[in-house]
Amino acid sequence: FALELESDRMMNSLIRAEDLASEMSVVRNEFERGENSPSRVLSQRMMAVAYEWHNYGRSTIGNRADIERVPVSNLRQFYRKYYQPDNAMVIVAGQFDPRQAVSVIEKTFGKIPSPKRKLAATYTEEPAQDGERFVTLRRVGKVAVVGAVYHIPAGPHPDFVPVNVLTDILSNSPTGRLYKSLVETKRAASLQGDAYAFHDPGVIELMAEVTPGNDPRDVLTRLTDTIDLVASKGVTEEEVKRTQARFLRQREQASNDTSQLAIQLSEWAAQGDWRLYFIARDRLEKVTPADVQRVAKTYLVANNRTVGLFRPTKVASRTAIPTTPNLAEMIGNYKGRKTVAAGEAFDVSPDNIEKHTIRTTLTSGLKVAMLSKKTRGEAVNLTLTLRYGTARTLGDKTSAGALLPTLMARGTRKYTRTELTDKLAELRASLSGSGSRSSAGLAGFSVKATRTTLPQVLDLLNQVLREPTLPETELTLMKQQMLASLEQQKSEPQSLAMRKLRRAFRPYPETDPRYEPTIEEEIARIKSVDRKQLASLYKNFLGGSHGELAIVGDFDSKTTVPLLEKLFSGWKATEPYKHIQKHGDNPYKPGTHKILTPDKANAFYCAGLVFSMKDSHPDYPSLVMSNFILGGGSLASRLGNRVRQQEGLSYGIISFFNATSVDQRGSLTIAAISNPQNSPKVAVAIREEVDKLLKSGVTPAELAAAQKGYLQSLRVGRTDDARLASLLAGSLFSKRTLAFEAEFEKNISGTTAEGVLQATRKYFDPKRLVVVTAGDFNKKPKKPAPKKTPEKKKPTR
Repeated sequence: FALELESDRMMNSLIRAEDLASEMSVVRNEFERGENSPSRVLSQRMMAVAYEWHNYGRSTIGNRADIERVPVSNLRQFYRKYYQPDNAMVIVAGQFDPRQAVSVIEKTFGKIPSPKRKLAATYTEEPAQDGERFVTLRRVGKVAVVGAVYHIPAGPHPDFVPVNVLTDILSNSPTGRLYKSLVETKRAASLQGDAYAFHDPGVIELMAEVTPGNDPRDVLTRLTDTIDLVASKGVTEEEVKRTQARFLRQREQASNDTSQLAIQLSEWAAQGDWRLYFIARDRLEKVTPADVQRVAKTYLVANNRTVGLFRPTKVASRTAIPTTPNLAEMIGNYKGRKTVAAGEAFDVSPDNIEKHTIRTTLTSGLKVAMLSKKTRGEAVNLTLTLRYGTARTLGDKTSAGALLPTLMARGTRKYTRTELTDKLAELRASLSGSGSRSSAGLAGFSVKATRTTLPQVLDLLNQVLREPTLPETELTLMKQQMLASLEQQKSEPQSLAMRKLRRAFRPYPETDPRYEPTIEEEIARIKSVDRKQLASLYKNFLGGSHGELAIVGDFDSKTTVPLLEKLFSGWKATEPYKHIQKHGDNPYKPGTHKILTPDKANAFYCAGLVFSMKDSHPDYPSLVMSNFILGGGSLASRLGNRVRQQEGLSYGIISFFNATSVDQRGSLTIAAISNPQNSPKVAVAIREEVDKLLKSGVTPAELAAAQKGYLQSLRVGRTDDARLASLLAGSLFSKRTLAFEAEFEKNISGTTAEGVLQATRKYFDPKRLVVVTAGDFNKKPKKPAPKKTPEKKKPTR
């Protein structure tokens, strides 16, 4: 069906003027969303200045006038020219019969006639830059951003791999040169770096968020000075090996993910040939410090740079960027290596998963679920949740709790953060900790490993859990990044609106861990956290008695259980644990709130209500279907069809319904982005669709399609081993097996249109909605750009 659909779409899509009229404003809204991000806009401006002639300097989405004025005839012409079989590549990934797949592809795409036209090759070649360039962006915001762009060869060029290694050595956290120069010295809150692998010569882009209180010009100078130092002095063998190990681990993990592998192959195919994916790996394994220093000296020069500061030079020099090599000559008869383990065709039905799952409780009291199966690349996913504290004891510790798990994974008695990162890269594994202010009393840890490395990675997890050093320097950096993010949220419509909505539903005192603080309050709380507080929280509250651990993948459960017993043995908290209930019957005040955010091109709408319900309630499946039809089914939902497809008011609109297994709290949330001037129309359209659902319910055809789509999404979700591990861990906490999931799916299939209508009327009461809009509502709307008429030629004699 999918191949038939896509082959039909390739040749027979209807490009209608009325569709353009509604979709135009949707795309314009997407454009406006991008305009809300200073770092994204700065990136676009730097690219535009760096490229004088090549189209890489132009933002893919275009500018506002082009979006508003593009004629439908141009779209049809573009569609007929480029949506052709000679300009497409079909990639099929996953468990399938190759012969059958080829046969179906031949039947669907093979019948499409070859186009009569021939696509012309691009001929624009960006000339060597002849002087440093800069761009200044001035907009409303809280956090300054600086950046630098350097021209580099195309992705297929042999120089690209050492350039990519160089970029990581500069920007990686926590060992990168720029990270140490800017973030560790508190000049920047965060930084990022990318080397773009394009078909034609691309760029290195390095950007940093300036920590408030620093002069952005000084930070930019330090950024370029650090880069210049690397260009002149080179890099170390240790840095190159570290990046090689990390990149190879990332490649291995991505290759174990079918969808990621397919995406990677398509990305390299866009550069000229899918086999470049493997050639890049071969080059990565052979790259040397000398290679990295050579490309640094060649490309990291001032005259090849675009930054936010102008520095004239007396003598201009040009850096010639090599052209894309002849792929046929370069690739020749290249042959790949042996394939990785493909895994088994595992039935992801709840019954089969439960049949193969081993459940046990460790001596410490921790609950464990293990699902052993053959996986691609012998991959293993582990998720761990530790539970601690009570509503009484955690009231003033929510910010510390949000920081603690991440900090635990940043240094142990045996390993510093850098050494731990290197060790994980060597094992082609990953280990991370996570906490959240809104989920007080939970410390989460996730692990990715393989069958052979799992025992060693569990030993590293043991050190993170039992011997963390909670390094002061890392705590300072984490606080710095969180504070910079919170400062930025002060002017972001979505952040402000969603926080306002959460505060409406959480009427707890400030001393309660469920309290939702204002941004200013959260900033004060983060600033007050110190290492002593975190050490006390770790020592008194964390232990291995309460929590859930789930492992999914290619491992031996018999040898793994003793390792887990050792991991948690004798680890007990001195403070008691009791689950912190979240109630849906707390009184709140319905109403509408408006937040002004000057100079923000994108507005945000959110609405919600809460009520008392668990996911075991008989009405729960009907409400799941009601929400899926209303807005949970993306573009196929009523809100998606009305607000985006028909009226073109929003690039993104969705609704969420949630009820948990333990707490009596159900919630419905609707969210949408739009142009600020269209925000009232969005609100009206949403209310009308909600009213229509309450009045007339859903049709049998709608319900049947929703049941099919929703159940399919559940099945697809269980094919992801990390998500499956989370599902099993959740079942441990709920004291259930996946028999509950199987029964739930039966109940979804058994929902009726009448049942959906009655449940919707019972719980989704619009009078109980809290509605919040945020945006630049005082700004006068711009008049649409007038369409130009062809200039009449004067008669000639």
